[in-house]
Amino acid sequence: MNVLISDTLCELLQRLDAFIEEQLKPLEAQGDNKRFFDHRREFGRTDWERDGLPSREWEALLAEARRLARDAGFLAYALPGEYGGGDASNLDMAVVREHLAAKGIGLHCDLQNEHSIVGNFPTTLAFRDFGSEAQKAAFIPGSIAGTVGVAFGLTEPEHGSDATWLETTAVAEQRDGVAGWCLNGSKMWTTGMHVATHVLLFARTAGEQGSARGITCFVVPNPSPGLRVEEWLWTFNMPTDHPRVSVNNVWVPESAVLGELGLGLAVAQHFVHENRIRQAASSLGTARYCIRESVAYARERHTFGRPLASNQGIQFRLAELHADYELVKALTFQVAAEMDQMSKPDVAERLSDKVAICNYRANRLACEAADAAIQVHGAMGYSRYKQFEHHYRHHRRYRITEGSDEIQLRKIAGHLFGFIGSRE
Repeated sequence: MNVLISDTLCELLQRLDAFIEEQLKPLEAQGDNKRFFDHRREFGRTDWERDGLPSREWEALLAEARRLARDAGFLAYALPGEYGGGDASNLDMAVVREHLAAKGIGLHCDLQNEHSIVGNFPTTLAFRDFGSEAQKAAFIPGSIAGTVGVAFGLTEPEHGSDATWLETTAVAEQRDGVAGWCLNGSKMWTTGMHVATHVLLFARTAGEQGSARGITCFVVPNPSPGLRVEEWLWTFNMPTDHPRVSVNNVWVPESAVLGELGLGLAVAQHFVHENRIRQAASSLGTARYCIRESVAYARERHTFGRPLASNQGIQFRLAELHADYELVKALTFQVAAEMDQMSKPDVAERLSDKVAICNYRANRLACEAADAAIQVHGAMGYSRYKQFEHHYRHHRRYRITEGSDEIQLRKIAGHLFGFIGSRE
């Protein structure tokens, strides 16, 4: 076991394993629930007549798994103790995410919906750190209990990584004697709007295009007059819960501002390093799953009278992937541990390049390992009898979300050449 991993964390992993075997595996096998994990019938997850949204039965099953995890004390593990959580560190969460992903796809951890029995809760912590007392009371308990869901509206049809160039605007406007803001624009990939009770909408309230200042975060109820889902965007990895949203004269009171006026990007970037290191850990788990399954298959499969594993062409490719996995895992866990010793501003100043390295390499490694697993398993690897094509479809998305490959490389280069961060 890695020297960074405490006995307490090892015990948690064992309890998670027992919970999965004793409660989740029977639930997966109950009735016809297996259809959601039999990739020949994966269409059962998608409601084709409802614009490709996740089927209600599939989401109900995921909700039941989360309820069981909540009752067992796992779901809120990442949250502070003051909210009934486990005070998990960044290292703890990285280890847990890698461990769960390495088990493959199941009710414990499903890639398509970012579902996990150990929750992430980034918006809960955003309300804790940026919210007014009224906002904290309104959103924190509900987000933990699952009665409040908050979508995230930053990306726009014409602006993704270039968030400071967003075109959605908010203008001060009084209605019925109440001071507030009128929002106009559009958003893209606003995940989860079909179940969200609210959405964080980022709009420019002042300043020039390209300026980080002058962007404000608004908490907008869903539904609201003028807030409309125009289409659900079908993707490489169905079902979809990613819409294009129009914002037409959407009015909110001043109390809807989250954080400081004009400093909304601080809210958007509040959890970026934590999300990136956890995403890297999940990718590492998927890489481990694909490598392990490929090694086992190569040892069992015989071609031309001998085990497939006896061919160096097979050995070397999997050995290289395994070497990369061990190296990136060691760095990811080390960086997560270093994050736990620093404030958020220090992490942004001193560690953002290392976080980017972990995210960039781990996400690519997951895709490479899934591709290798398909190749090693031959036609069966390409088929839907195996999970590998699903792993590839999901982790290919990771190379765009939470900062694309190119954004991660730009961050790394910025630190390397001294354009950003510490020059040490």
